[in-house]
Amino acid sequence: MSAARPAPGAATPAFILTRDWRDTRDGIELTFWARGADGPLKIVVSGQRAVCFIERAARFEHAGVERRRVALKTPCGAPVDALYFQRRDDLRRLPSPLAAAALYETDVRPPDRYLMERFIQGPVTIHGTSVAEHGAPCFHNPRLEAAPSESAWRPSLDVASIDIETDFESGELFSIGVCTADEERVFLKAPPVVPRPADGLPVEVLADEPELLRRFLAWVERRDPDVLIGWNFIGFDLKTLEARCRAHGVEFRLGRQRGVAHVIAARGPYSVDVARVPGRVTMDGIESLRAAFYNFENFSLAHVARELLGRGKLIEGDDVHGGREVRRLYHESPAELVRYNLEDCRLVMDVFASAGLIEFAVERAASTGLAVGRAGGSVAAFDFLYLPRLHRRGYVAPDPPLNEAQGSSSPGGYVLDSVPGLYDDVLSFDFKSLYPSIIRTFLIDPLGLWLPGSRRVEGFDGASFSRDEPILPAVIERLWARRERARRDANAALSQALKIIMNSFYGVLGTPACRFFDTRLTSSITRRGHEIIRRSRQFFEEAGYRVIYGDTDSLFVWLRHGPTESEAAALGEQLALDLNRWWRDAIRAEHDLASRLEVEFETHYLKFLMPTMRGSGAGSKKRYAGMTRARDGGTRLVFKGLETVRTDWTPLAREFQSELFRRVFNGEAFDEFVRSTHERLYRGELDSRLIYRKRIRRDLARYARNVPPHVRAARKLGGARRWIRYVICRDGPQPVTDDSAALAALKPDYDHYSERQLKPVADAILPFVGVSYDELVGGQIDLFRAE
Repeated sequence: MSAARPAPGAATPAFILTRDWRDTRDGIELTFWARGADGPLKIVVSGQRAVCFIERAARFEHAGVERRRVALKTPCGAPVDALYFQRRDDLRRLPSPLAAAALYETDVRPPDRYLMERFIQGPVTIHGTSVAEHGAPCFHNPRLEAAPSESAWRPSLDVASIDIETDFESGELFSIGVCTADEERVFLKAPPVVPRPADGLPVEVLADEPELLRRFLAWVERRDPDVLIGWNFIGFDLKTLEARCRAHGVEFRLGRQRGVAHVIAARGPYSVDVARVPGRVTMDGIESLRAAFYNFENFSLAHVARELLGRGKLIEGDDVHGGREVRRLYHESPAELVRYNLEDCRLVMDVFASAGLIEFAVERAASTGLAVGRAGGSVAAFDFLYLPRLHRRGYVAPDPPLNEAQGSSSPGGYVLDSVPGLYDDVLSFDFKSLYPSIIRTFLIDPLGLWLPGSRRVEGFDGASFSRDEPILPAVIERLWARRERARRDANAALSQALKIIMNSFYGVLGTPACRFFDTRLTSSITRRGHEIIRRSRQFFEEAGYRVIYGDTDSLFVWLRHGPTESEAAALGEQLALDLNRWWRDAIRAEHDLASRLEVEFETHYLKFLMPTMRGSGAGSKKRYAGMTRARDGGTRLVFKGLETVRTDWTPLAREFQSELFRRVFNGEAFDEFVRSTHERLYRGELDSRLIYRKRIRRDLARYARNVPPHVRAARKLGGARRWIRYVICRDGPQPVTDDSAALAALKPDYDHYSERQLKPVADAILPFVGVSYDELVGGQIDLFRAE
């Protein structure tokens, strides 16, 4: 934790974008690129050392390593010394038995250590004088000071959307499109027919692929964007560009000051490819949407753009069809390829703007200390917030476990048994951020679990927590206060970022890869949640209401007596106030603690369906539907866990369910609709709605036993695929391409769709109105099958 010498000079506000380090003969050199008010700037901090900690009683001798006493202890209370290494590689090469037995925090990267110990989480004030280096201001060994995240300056980042078009089979580059806020261009390798200037396209035609790559890299160097974005950007576009550069002997100098970029392949099934582009943030649209908790039926650019923007790609279809069309356009109509390439760049730029993904990433970085473009990283964010505060309390943390931790797992969220039925007037109540509220209320904290002492709060599974200045509840308290200010200020990006961060803490503590993993921590959260849901149910029922379902942090209460909508809303608000007051009194009386629990009246369902489990009379879980009043005065259907919101059901089932439930909820006739849908199915009028769409998650050859239908369909097409569209026919699953003539030639198994798609949907709701699917269409089934 060496500190650079302070340098004189004015205070410069900035926002850190990227971080890196390298070993030198004079120690570790840290490099930070940041965005200031006047553009990008570079910060170089030299003479740093890698740091870890060792138990004082442990023997350790290593040439060139300084061992120094520090006022820190292990979780068990044993004193430690700090070890300082001139090179990060020397720390990495320590003998593994020693690391496992006596060393702590060996995994913390030097730039992260430098920032976290100064509580720098993005916004920073630079104290020092800069010099010009290769066109950018560079600060050498300045003093860096954290700027308050809630009031700090935010950067206006220059963003470039990039998309490449390639030969589907050979991987050869056809074109590279770029789009910024004020500039668009396509770099095109000379095709057989060159686009005419009269086409008015922003295109540069290059002689060959090496020249195409060099011209694109030169454009990036000239434009100097802060952020590079795309779709499947790192795993395809950047990886392909790096490979083509390597094939032609072109250095992949995509970074600032001509820094060489590199794509690091994913290390496991749950990790993603990572791009190292010096000085520039890289963001993939798919991973960025997932990080912000967006959810779509599928994450193709075509689908997401239609959902968010109301427009799609100029060429759509599956991987094979799209690839063939791109190749055809390159050879026959390159002007159309340029338009297609450019529109993809625009779509990505507009999706990022519509979803606020850049703003979300900046606020997430300012709240956690993670790098702006990092996908995932919940465990790293927790470390960044927790470790420096742990050190201030006099303790160090263990390394993350090398292997998955053993031990019993904590229970999940509590789910009440449901009461099946079709109801009028159901109110839903949600506990606002229940798990973070439990942590705040009951002082659940890794350090609090370790500390000795008599002033404690009882947890579960033998856990108890110190009442003396717990760290994690205080971290959540600050994040919670910031979120309340963000909501008041209508800062949606910050509010969403903070909500996701707080809600991630429970999952982090329950992750075996986390250095603080202990099932007593997570059990003390989830079991307390169970208690809160059970006792809240008791509160409602003692007040004379029926709780028909509850799930983790929510309860559904049937009013029974048929109030007006305004009466139901007023009652919901009053019941929430009463329950909050009840919990404040109970927690004060039983634990001598201040309650941070906050239940909110969420929704008044005019109609509510709690279905049974298929093939059983028992109530289902995590599946329901309801009808609420929309803001425009109409009604709105809400589905949870049912076919309408599941991507593995056909459009036929989802559309049928939506209309059938609408009719039943509104008291409209539905018998003829069910019969008509059944008849149209067998007449072939709904064939276009019978297509299943599923993801291929493994190589086709790896499916050996119990081969699912979508894999059998994919094998009939051959070749690698990410998604497959197929129809169940009388002779088994058949793949569907984008050729409508091929779809018309298929012979769907209508019995399958009647029994497996329409009937389960219908029988989720019809028995509650005294009829069944078979009763409505039984005669028709016999008639059509006879044919």
